[in-house]
Amino acid sequence: MEKPTIDSQGHTGLSRRSFVNSVATGAAAEAAVLTLPGAAAQTGTKPPQDGEMVAVVLQINGRTHSMNVEPRWTLQYVLRDRLGLMATKDGCERGECGACTVLIDGISRYSCLTLAVEAAGCQITTVEGLMNGEQLGTVQQAFIEEDAFQCGYCTPGQVVSVEALLRKTPEPTFEQIREGVSGNLCRCGAYNHIFRAAQRAAELRKVGRG
Repeated sequence: MEKPTIDSQGHTGLSRRSFVNSVATGAAAEAAVLTLPGAAAQTGTKPPQDGEMVAVVLQINGRTHSMNVEPRWTLQYVLRDRLGLMATKDGCERGECGACTVLIDGISRYSCLTLAVEAAGCQITTVEGLMNGEQLGTVQQAFIEEDAFQCGYCTPGQVVSVEALLRKTPEPTFEQIREGVSGNLCRCGAYNHIFRAAQRAAELRKVGRG
């Protein structure tokens, strides 16, 4: 599910709570498994049950990971607990905080609301994948320059959301920046610094530093 945004009047589309309450995880898992390439999706084939594993291929940060997962496992769980990509933070686990945000085919998504089987065949990018070797990406560098964090727990998700915004809108307005990170919460209240970091990242890219 693409992250919801807030318009200039403060109105939202489908709320996170409405989404969570209206979609049964078990039904989503079954539907996702049945559409997987190579999965047992032929007519009359019994879908996997809880505890049973299915084979998936995940493209993460330019690397291919072939693995077995349970249909109910979230992408967040697989990234952190199975692959050790710990920068994707484990926050609310219900699509409210944005700490687990990743890019899926260039679009920001909550990995806690995305099943691993749904992401099979897609290009997944975590905050680790925004680096060039040991060199920080432009958004990461801008967050440092603008001191856009305090405790830092929400920072990976904030960085990924800004990255998604700049890929779509290279020179965003202030209101577009606010909307672009509206699905990410910062309990420390560093929002003004985050907004400035997004503006700084756009400037860095404009002068060819990213």
